Amino acid sequence: MDHSLLPLFSFFVGIIVGLTGIGGASLITPMLIFLFQVPPAIAVSSDVVAATSMKFVGGFKHWQQKTIDIEVVQWLVLGSVPGSLFGVGILHFFKQIGDDHLNYILLHLVGLMIFLVTLLALIQLILLTFLPKVKLIDIPKLDLQTTSGRVLTTIVGAVLGFLVGLTSVASGSMFALVLIGFFHLDARKLVGTDISQAAILLFFTSLGHLTLGTVDWSLVLPIWLGSIPGVMLGAQLCQIAPQRPLRFVIYTLLLIVSCKLIY
Repeated sequence: MDHSLLPLFSFFVGIIVGLTGIGGASLITPMLIFLFQVPPAIAVSSDVVAATSMKFVGGFKHWQQKTIDIEVVQWLVLGSVPGSLFGVGILHFFKQIGDDHLNYILLHLVGLMIFLVTLLALIQLILLTFLPKVKLIDIPKLDLQTTSGRVLTTIVGAVLGFLVGLTSVASGSMFALVLIGFFHLDARKLVGTDISQAAILLFFTSLGHLTLGTVDWSLVLPIWLGSIPGVMLGAQLCQIAPQRPLRFVIYTLLLIVSCKLIY
C-alpha cells in the first residue's frame, strides 16, 4: 500500500487509542506489517520510536496535574529499562544470524504478545460486563517501603520491560494490569503513572532499537503526523462514545490479527 496513506491510517489508530486507551503498538505494528507490507523488524522499531513522543507528551501533562505516583514509576523503571535493553540485545543476536531470521522471530513474538494482552483484556471486559458481581482473588499490595516490595516491583518491571524490548507491545497495557493488581492505584493516578513509566521505558528502548538500524524515519514521521491529532480527537470523543461495545469489537479484531501473525 502507498505510504502516503500512512498519516490517514495513523490518524484513525490515534482516535481508537484516545477513545479506548488500547495500546498503540497493538494496532500500529500489525497495520504496518499487513497493510503497508513493512518487514516486522522495521515495523517494531519504527513503532517504538513513534510511540515514545506520544507517551512523553501525555506523561508531562500528568506530571503537571500531579496525577503520577513517582515512587511506583521509580521502582518499575529500575527494572524495566535494563530488561528492555536486554530484550533489544536478544534482537541484536537474531539480527547477526540474518535479517530474515529476525523478521520471522519478531512476526511470531509480536503476534503472541498481542494475543496474550488482548485475551487478558477481553476476559476482564467480559467479567465486568456479564459477571460484575464475581469476586476475583485479591492480590496482596506491594509495599514499596519494604525491601521485598521494592525487589519484587523491580523484578516485575524487568520481566515486562524485556517483553517490550523484544516486541514493542504492552508498554502500557500489561503495566496497567500490574498497577491495578499490585499497587491498587485509583483511576486518577493509574493513567498518569502508566503513561509516565511507559515514556521512560520507551525512550531507552528506542535508543536500543536505533542501534539495530531498523528504524525507518519515513514511517515514524507520518505516524506522528496522523496519530498525535488522532489521539487528541479520540480523547475528546471518549466522553460520548460507548466504551465497552467499542472495546469488545477491537479486542475481537486484535485476536484475529494476532492469530494471523502467529500462524
